[in-house]
Amino acid sequence: MAGKEERKRVLVVGGSGYLGQHLLAASSTVDRLDVAFTHHSPAPPQPLLETLPSVRAFRADLRSGDGFEAISASFGQPHVVVNCAAMSVPRACELDPPAAMATNVPSSLVNWLLSFGNEDSLLIQLSTDQVYEGVKSFYKEEDETMPVNMYGKSKVAAEKLIVEKCSNYAILRSSIIYGPQTISPVAKSLPIQWMDGVLSQGQQVEFFSDEFRCPVYVKDMVDVILSLTKTWFPGMTV
Repeated sequence: MAGKEERKRVLVVGGSGYLGQHLLAASSTVDRLDVAFTHHSPAPPQPLLETLPSVRAFRADLRSGDGFEAISASFGQPHVVVNCAAMSVPRACELDPPAAMATNVPSSLVNWLLSFGNEDSLLIQLSTDQVYEGVKSFYKEEDETMPVNMYGKSKVAAEKLIVEKCSNYAILRSSIIYGPQTISPVAKSLPIQWMDGVLSQGQQVEFFSDEFRCPVYVKDMVDVILSLTKTWFPGMTV
């Protein structure tokens, strides 16, 4: 029987990315949480490991599922899985639709969670506001999804898979995520840092003027995810 002080396991898939690193930094300070993350690169970011020595790293391939069994054997079944991994640059998704679908529809991750044969895990899936057509502002959850690009289409497919297969899940459709740079700097262009860079150099740049977007601060996203985690662990202070 699980004791009152049982430690809970949280796995951040794609933890070496932008949101993932911020989430790892916040989660690693929570009592009674064992935190691990997956990375796709040959080696995890060394600055991240040095700064967060209690966090465990596992190499995993979201497309093939390679690496998940090693997590089962060494870390165990996670109580909460946060899927931050994605091919998230819309232009890259348009250039290679099969790769976008293979990466962004987490079939191997869902099948791995189902292989445990019970319903003890909560899957938190990061989605996007690009699942909507974008003809108005402040979309609601019940509004029809009508993606206009491959990135949005792949995320809609991911949502459908999770709704059909999983018993316990939360899907977060965020817009542009902004905030400070990560412990281990990410290669992806970040909105605030990019704007600061081009404007400080006196460059002329055109910003979009015909999009409804609701940028969200990265630490607000982290707070939402930790609140969901707290809800899943009654009695735990997060």
